[in-house]
Amino acid sequence: MARERTGLVNEAAGSAERRSEPRLDKVFPVFLEGDRGGALGVARNISESGMFVETRSPELLGSQVRITFPSHAGEMTAVAEVRYVCHLLGRPADGGSSPAAVRGMGVRFLYFETGGEAPPVVH
Repeated sequence: MARERTGLVNEAAGSAERRSEPRLDKVFPVFLEGDRGGALGVARNISESGMFVETRSPELLGSQVRITFPSHAGEMTAVAEVRYVCHLLGRPADGGSSPAAVRGMGVRFLYFETGGEAPPVVH
């Protein structure tokens, strides 16, 4: 399976597809809170049961993380379990000399919180 936006190729392209739910391939910012503190992330490939979040500091496998989805209509927060962590290095599809890198984590939603306060500002 090719990652067209980053030019990275998944080495497990021949592996069986584990996803059983439709995916929404949208990209949007999220705020993360976990054992390692707060961070910003980029949500991708979201489904009813989970999603992938690009972040510089993925949480540890099996840990829980709060994910806040900001919106003009009000924010929503999910508590999720980290199911996998990845650090991919590859070469850009355009043949550029600098390596392309993707770091992030796949999470499974446990539940969604109602209400809540705004997340703290991360600098």
